[in-house]
Amino acid sequence: MHWILLAIGVAIELLATTALKLSDGFTNPWFAGFTLICFGLAFYVMSLVVRTMPLGIAYSVWAGGGIAGVVMTGALVFGQTLDGYAYVGIGLILAGVIVLNALSTAAGG
Repeated sequence: MHWILLAIGVAIELLATTALKLSDGFTNPWFAGFTLICFGLAFYVMSLVVRTMPLGIAYSVWAGGGIAGVVMTGALVFGQTLDGYAYVGIGLILAGVIVLNALSTAAGG
């Protein structure tokens, strides 16, 4: 269940970060408010996740998924151009999270 909650938390964080961009420096009240609500909800969900999942593992997946997701959102939603190094970087982030979860004893396995 904690993996599902973690995925939901990352998705909410991606919504919050996208709304942050759309808030135009918090000058758009609707997107500014939505940003704050989403970040608050994302942190609440994360607080539930770390009840049953090691903090380091939860945060590595949270941060890695967030970084990769925001980069891809920037490209798909806002038309930001990604070069080869961006894709390599995303791959390295994902590889690090996979190694941490699959091979490290820190994951509890």
